[in-house]
Amino acid sequence: MIISVASGKGGTGKTLVATSLALSLRERDKVQLLDCDVEEPNDHIFLKPVFTRSEAVAIPVPEVNEEKCTHCGKCAEVCAYNAIAVMKQKVLVFPELCHGCGACGYLCPEKAISEEAKEIGVVESGSSDGIGFVHGKLAVGEVMAPPVIRQVKEHISREGTVIIDVSPGTSCPVVEAVKDSDFCLLVTEPTPFGLNDLVLAVETVRVLNIPCGIVLNRAGVGDGKVEEYCQKENIPVLLTIPLDTEIASFYSRGVPLVEGMPQWKVSFLGLSDKIREIVNERSSDTER
Repeated sequence: MIISVASGKGGTGKTLVATSLALSLRERDKVQLLDCDVEEPNDHIFLKPVFTRSEAVAIPVPEVNEEKCTHCGKCAEVCAYNAIAVMKQKVLVFPELCHGCGACGYLCPEKAISEEAKEIGVVESGSSDGIGFVHGKLAVGEVMAPPVIRQVKEHISREGTVIIDVSPGTSCPVVEAVKDSDFCLLVTEPTPFGLNDLVLAVETVRVLNIPCGIVLNRAGVGDGKVEEYCQKENIPVLLTIPLDTEIASFYSRGVPLVEGMPQWKVSFLGLSDKIREIVNERSSDTER
C-alpha cells in the first residue's frame, strides 16, 4: 500500500506525521519512506539514514546545429514553455525553462536539434533501522522538481507499506508525488489558512481519484471550521494531535514524535489500521 502524506499549507506537520507513521509501522510491516519534498527534504534529519547509493537526475535540453537550421521557427512554435526563441540569424535556448519533453527535436524538419543532458538534482537511497529510505534533492537554482520526484518514485518497493512525504501546495510537484497512491493523508491545522489550503488539497486529490483522510495537527488553536468542513464533505478526521510544547521541543531537536513520546505509537498504528480499512472498503465497492 502506498500512502502519501500531503497538505495544502506548508508547516502543518507532514514530516512529523510521515516519520512517526514509518517508525510505528516498522515493527509489524516492511516500510519504505520516500521524501518527495525535493526542494527542501528533511525526513533524513529525523531518521538519520545511512545512504548507500547516489544517482544524478538529468533532463534532456535542446542543442541547435546552426549549420543545419533554416530558422523556420517550428521548434519555437511547438515549445509550450517558451524555452526556444528563433530569430533571423540565431536560435536562443533557455535551459531553465525547458521541461525536457523533446518535441522540438522530434518535429524539427531539418533534424537540426539534438539533446544534451542537464543535471538538475540527485536521488539518494539507503536505510534507517529497517526502514528503506529514499529522498531527492533539487539542485540550487533549478525549478523542475517533477523529474526528480519521478526518479525518487522509481525506487518504490512492491512489498509492505510505502509512505511518501509530499511537498506543500497543490502544484505540479504535489500531483507528481501523490498520483498512483492508494491513500492520501492530508495534514492540516485548525486555522483559516489551514482550512483554505486544505480545501484546495482535497479538490486536487479528488481530481486524482484518490481517497483521503485528515490529520488535524496543533488542535486547540484557531476555530472549529476545519472539523465543520470535514463533516460537510464527509472526510474522516483520522488523528488529532494537540498543540503541545513538548511535541514542538522534540521536533525542534530532530527527535521523531513516537521516539520522544512513545505513547503516540499506538495512535499511529491505529491511524494505519483506519487507512487500510478505508482502502479495502473502497476496493470492495469498486469490485461490486
